[in-house]
Amino acid sequence: MSSTADFASGPLLADVDLVVIGAGIVGLAHAYEGWRQGLRVAVVDRRSAAAGASVRNFGHACVTPQSGEAAEFAAEARRRWLELSEAAGFWARESGTAVVARSAPEAALLEQYAAAYDGIRLWDAATAAAEVPVTGAVAGAVLPADLQVDPREAVGAIAAWLEARGVQLHWRTSAHLIETGRVGTSRGVIRAERVIVAVNHDVDELFPELATATGTARCRLHMLRARVGLAFPLTRPLFTGWSLLRYSGFATMPAADELRAQLARELPQGIEYDLNLMFTPQRDGSLLIGDTHERGIADIPFQSEAGFDLVIDQTRRLFGAAQIEVVERWQGVYATAPGREFLIHDPMPGVTVVVVTTGIGMTTALGIAPQVLAGVPAL
Repeated sequence: MSSTADFASGPLLADVDLVVIGAGIVGLAHAYEGWRQGLRVAVVDRRSAAAGASVRNFGHACVTPQSGEAAEFAAEARRRWLELSEAAGFWARESGTAVVARSAPEAALLEQYAAAYDGIRLWDAATAAAEVPVTGAVAGAVLPADLQVDPREAVGAIAAWLEARGVQLHWRTSAHLIETGRVGTSRGVIRAERVIVAVNHDVDELFPELATATGTARCRLHMLRARVGLAFPLTRPLFTGWSLLRYSGFATMPAADELRAQLARELPQGIEYDLNLMFTPQRDGSLLIGDTHERGIADIPFQSEAGFDLVIDQTRRLFGAAQIEVVERWQGVYATAPGREFLIHDPMPGVTVVVVTTGIGMTTALGIAPQVLAGVPAL
């Protein structure tokens, strides 16, 4: 929100070149880019540590199946993830992603995508069965460019690394008034030449008119971590046919419509919950499993157990697993907006709102920041 209020009435908290509101991965990506450019940078976040979408996700940088602008952002972000993991000392892995096809439409979609894009390695049924511990595989593939990090570790490590290099991190500090050249916070005023607002779905708290105009809302997810009795270990993230409908590169293939129709016939509840059945193996042997999608404006904390039942039941069927020990359950959440993947907007001179309005913030954020801070016109 803009304001003509007298900021001079509060104490001066910082005088910098760049202030970033929000210390999730999008905010930290811009802080990192500012630091790379030699800017004096401050970051404010109302929490004591990152607790939103940036730590509630799969830790999966899904680079390979992006298209258009998202593909450009993802390619640059991949380079920076590897650069930062080495510098800041957090775990990152060039794992690639396995995709298992258990039906003819799923196999056809993989073949169409592999024909259109270089680098996808297709598997026949025997190879798929040997590579991933699932039942009923008829084909599969590897998406080679994908990365994996631990989101609970990586975001905090980046913040600490930046702070050790002179970036100011102001935790438990709320931004409430924003205008060109300065931000009013709960601890005082920050003067800055450039302001980046990276608060994900909470953009409606600072710029409600922008959120309303773009239809930006919240997407809430059923997610869990579990120990699953597998025939042999899963060594890389795994996509299923449900995943193929979620990523733009796959979803534009001719076979996508047939696959959607087949999945709707076989599991209407999966369509109802907008299921994306995917898995990422953790270093302790457990799997991150999800997810469902429910969209709305309200920040509703309650979740139906039916969503978790759906995910667990489909996991059991996929792996033929009799034993599933759920270790944790949580509500994932990220910003969503109809018809767009990114909201990058200048509400006033020197102020840019940056929101990833799909679930690909970990995949693209580190690639968005260089373009935003290079002065690329707002979208």
